[in-house]
Amino acid sequence: MNTNRPTGFWGIMIVSVIWLVMIFLGQVMAYIDYDFTVSLGLQESKNAVTDIGVALNKGFGVGDTIVYIPLIIIGLVGMWLRKTWGLFAMAGAFAITMYFPIVCMSMLLFARGTAGFNFTNFVPYTIFLTIVALYGFWGLWYLYSRRDVLVHNS
Repeated sequence: MNTNRPTGFWGIMIVSVIWLVMIFLGQVMAYIDYDFTVSLGLQESKNAVTDIGVALNKGFGVGDTIVYIPLIIIGLVGMWLRKTWGLFAMAGAFAITMYFPIVCMSMLLFARGTAGFNFTNFVPYTIFLTIVALYGFWGLWYLYSRRDVLVHNS
């Protein structure tokens, strides 16, 4: 039995742990104390995104708390244990990681020019959200292409 872990495995594990901290601070806290997340620079102020933008951000926070965070945690544990269920959970998390930046950027672009919408940080958000979406795509590809190394079928 090969106990070595490929470099991509470690990349997934390390980035996912860092990502969990960021999601907790930026998303979970968004619906608990939105102003706190704004003070950390992890959400935009009501003045920039309107009350509807705040409501959407809080909604994403609830969804992330109920679905995304558990998938990542289950995926991390399962991948560490080399279980098929861990691979599936992590694949679900990577699908969300690819999906949500596309939705967020689209919402920002469609909201341009609407009354009260004063968001102006399109370039840094576009760069960040593109990197996140590409990481999600890479993660799905990596899990599929290396599934035989990442999971023990015993």
